[in-house]
Amino acid sequence: MNKLELFYAKLVFKTDTQKRMAISRKVASLLRNNFTLMDALHRIEMIESANNTKPNEPFAIAMREIQKNLEQGMTFAEATDGWVPKEETLLLTSGNVGSLLTSFENITRIVDGITRIKRAMLSAVAYPLFLFMLTVGIIILVGLYLVPPLAQAAGSEVVWRGTAASLVWVSAFAGKYWHVFAGFFIIIASIIWASLPVWTGKMRNLFDKLPPWNTYKLQLSVSWMMSLSAMVAAGVSVPDAMRMLADKSNRYLSNILEEALHYIANGENLGSALAMTGKDFPNSEIIGDLMVYSDMNDFDKNISQIANDYMEESVRKMESISNVLNSIGIILVSLIIGWVVLGTFQMQEQITAVFM
Repeated sequence: MNKLELFYAKLVFKTDTQKRMAISRKVASLLRNNFTLMDALHRIEMIESANNTKPNEPFAIAMREIQKNLEQGMTFAEATDGWVPKEETLLLTSGNVGSLLTSFENITRIVDGITRIKRAMLSAVAYPLFLFMLTVGIIILVGLYLVPPLAQAAGSEVVWRGTAASLVWVSAFAGKYWHVFAGFFIIIASIIWASLPVWTGKMRNLFDKLPPWNTYKLQLSVSWMMSLSAMVAAGVSVPDAMRMLADKSNRYLSNILEEALHYIANGENLGSALAMTGKDFPNSEIIGDLMVYSDMNDFDKNISQIANDYMEESVRKMESISNVLNSIGIILVSLIIGWVVLGTFQMQEQITAVFM
């Protein structure tokens, strides 16, 4: 096996989430049936390599390399470092405190939950974005190919009125500046995309109430809640779990967690600390629940229930946002098409009236 094959195996293992979760479920099932970790990994390696007839299959390589790392005395988290996303490595680290089996079960639960919320978020953004681009495309095509021949046929004798006038004006603007508009759209979209994981501060708190920042905050807060609940259930204290998550998070989330950790260090519970940040993260209802349950017994079970309920609620909210945005997009496209058709008819009528 050369370096290129190893690199490709790592890339496939890290990016193929669905199959990686299937492997995690198999390992958890074997551990539950009293297999050792090494034996479980070896059996899965045999399956993936078709009994060593295909030893260079990416998932077979992954199982083999993880076994080698474990034989060198590494923990499972260290052995899988570089092979799985850092969030999963973090949860495997927490498993050293409790049970590796619990860690595998938590990982599959969390990744499945995050996948659901990401799918809902994609649905909320993708189709409305397509409709918006379709609207812009219609305006540009009308400006370049539909209106100019009619305006040229009319010459300078026709004074455009009503919808026809607006269609001619937009056509002239789109025909002359469409590339500027397209470039501006790409730049703005790129800035917004880049701002999601790094922008912090008071202005970000205001923009977190608007799309797409609010959908990003929702997705990230679900991921954080589920990861935190899994780590607490594995025996990690809330401050330690918050610190580990802050260290592995992007700038946006890390800023929120660091500020909350400051208040936790001063004696506040998790809910109160999040409230005192003034970031409304995850939201006021969850903060209120955490303020109540943080000082109660069985906090690990309560926070797990809160996280699961929050995920289900967030998926429903994403689907609701998606339906609203889709409806707005469809109405906008319909209005633009109606405006183009009406404007075209009026142009033909006004041309006919002048030359008859």
